[in-house]
Amino acid sequence: MATAMAPTVVERIVLEEEFRWLLHDEVHAVLRQLQDILKEASLRFTLPGSGMEGPAKQENFILGSCGTDQVKGVLTLQGDALSQAWLGAKPPLFLPLAQRLRVAKSRRASLCPANPTLTYQDVNLKMPRNNQLLHFAFREDKQWKLQQIQDARNHVSQAIYLLNNRDESYQFRTGAEVLKLMDAVMLQLTRARNRLTTPATLTLPEIAASGLTRMFAPALPSDLLVNVYINLNKLCLTVYQLHALQPNSTKNFRPAGGSVLHSPGAMFEWGSQRLEVSHVHKVESVIPWLNDALVFFTVSLQLCQQLKDKISVFSSYWSYRPF
Repeated sequence: MATAMAPTVVERIVLEEEFRWLLHDEVHAVLRQLQDILKEASLRFTLPGSGMEGPAKQENFILGSCGTDQVKGVLTLQGDALSQAWLGAKPPLFLPLAQRLRVAKSRRASLCPANPTLTYQDVNLKMPRNNQLLHFAFREDKQWKLQQIQDARNHVSQAIYLLNNRDESYQFRTGAEVLKLMDAVMLQLTRARNRLTTPATLTLPEIAASGLTRMFAPALPSDLLVNVYINLNKLCLTVYQLHALQPNSTKNFRPAGGSVLHSPGAMFEWGSQRLEVSHVHKVESVIPWLNDALVFFTVSLQLCQQLKDKISVFSSYWSYRPF
């Protein structure tokens, strides 16, 4: 009987030794990797340091929409600030001439990741019916904060804080401790990633009520709505052209729900008016440092999951949870 039990006892001793090594050595090695990766991620949300580095190189990126040249633009990225943008849109050919709108230029949309606000933006609109060039710019006393970037940065900082609280001198005593830490870090990283990959779904009245519509001087025409948001690694600008539905309209009025991007034909009620989206102009540009941050989030989440898997493997060898 003693001979039959010997392999199980030996196996248990070996597993316990391996598990102790995992807790005391490999866990801290993984934590160091995570700290290094998330430090790099956090640097993507901060301004480059001053000193001998000199001014950041300017890079130009084409803005446009997939499969059509209806909307075009060029965006200038300087370091991690969007310093200039040119935006142009052809008039929608299927609309009557009196309703055609051309977004001729949107210049200098400035974005700083350390203080994620749109600080200056010009929008020039040209109405072909009278060849009048309309110019709109952010008011000098206004800035538009991109809350998605701010939130993502805060979640990264919280993940780093959790890891720093378990430095090399800390001794993990159970696997459950490690799993709890990994779950907390993964929660923050998932929230950071989701803030960049999942823009808010807004109703048209919510966009109309947004402070962004009151950022411009002179004020935007009542038949225009604008929205700015981050989607994955892209900065997106959407301009909605509206027209009022007549009281005797035979259209079945059905208010649109929340959406990241509303389509032509979407209806809503604003004040005493019923309005319909007649055309949508959307342009976007890739922000490289946001792409880097998303890659760092993914790699970090994979490392966390791999460590959780290693810890959990030991649970299959015991009917109770000694870790």
